[in-house]
Amino acid sequence: MSNSGSSHLTAIVDALSTRALPPVHSWQPEVTRDIDMRIARNGDWFYEGSRIDRSRMVKLFSTVLRKDGDELYLVTPQERLRIEVEDAPFTAVLLERGLQDDVAALVFTTNLGERVVADEQHPIQVHYRHPDAEPAPYVLVRDRLQALISRAVFLELAELAEERDGRLGVMSCGCFMPLDAPDNGDSHD
Repeated sequence: MSNSGSSHLTAIVDALSTRALPPVHSWQPEVTRDIDMRIARNGDWFYEGSRIDRSRMVKLFSTVLRKDGDELYLVTPQERLRIEVEDAPFTAVLLERGLQDDVAALVFTTNLGERVVADEQHPIQVHYRHPDAEPAPYVLVRDRLQALISRAVFLELAELAEERDGRLGVMSCGCFMPLDAPDNGDSHD
């Protein structure tokens, strides 16, 4: 993990706010079908059982991902292609800390090079099947699409944890995000 100055983080935020993604949320294709495409838990993409090794192609596909209900689709104006996702469509593989307007911020980089600043609109959420279970940590990347936080990155987050109101968590952009299991029996499957 690297510590970055506020100018570096400001540049990241500026770049994120100006990047243009296709308006998949507004497309309403009439055709929906299945396609033999899968995103593995580690973030690798497969088509008809073969790993897609061309990173530019995977990055392009990732720009037209949309989650409708519990299903994930590649979406064009003409059709919606249902794909299989073992966990989350992205994996957070790098964590950077910095300051934005003198407020601590955490920046995640996904396996596809997409960067996201953890904040109120992009929260870190950790799910546990039960309080003693292994954590399943995520950060919201965009439009209901999450990145599974890799084990190494989660361990870095754990090192940054502080206690507030009986919960262990991290601060980013003024938001406290719990990392521990809630003790009220409120766990997720």
